[in-house]
Amino acid sequence: MDASSPLTFAVIGLIVGFIVGMGCYRLFSKSQRETASMRQQLLEREHQIAEMKTSVGNHLTGIYERLSNIRDEANQLELQLKEDAAEWNIRDAAVQHSLDLSGINSKQQPSEDNTPPAMPRDYADGKGGTLSENFGLKSHEVATPQPPRY
Repeated sequence: MDASSPLTFAVIGLIVGFIVGMGCYRLFSKSQRETASMRQQLLEREHQIAEMKTSVGNHLTGIYERLSNIRDEANQLELQLKEDAAEWNIRDAAVQHSLDLSGINSKQQPSEDNTPPAMPRDYADGKGGTLSENFGLKSHEVATPQPPRY
């Protein structure tokens, strides 16, 4: 085979045409442009989410610092209150217990009453309430007179 034979030119032409066709498809294809734009949007959104996470983290850190400062100030106020009460010879009974912060623990939930709530009076407790299952069905009860109609 000669280097200048028509078959060699045809093979080289097919290869070059295939490469040019692939390049044009990638550059001018609508699906490729959409894929590229979607990738760009995805990267932008991931960047926005990362920024939001850092800002929320900074916000929560600030809140924890403020809470810590408030607790410290409350402890200082309690200490000052006790010192002032001792200075004025005020007994502990005279100091309001509602201001006593010594029992507060930030890790504990506030205690609740362990007593069950009282049953409503008109609930079906079996004692003849208005929602009782046998309300108005007893035949031996005296019928109440109807009020006069005007």
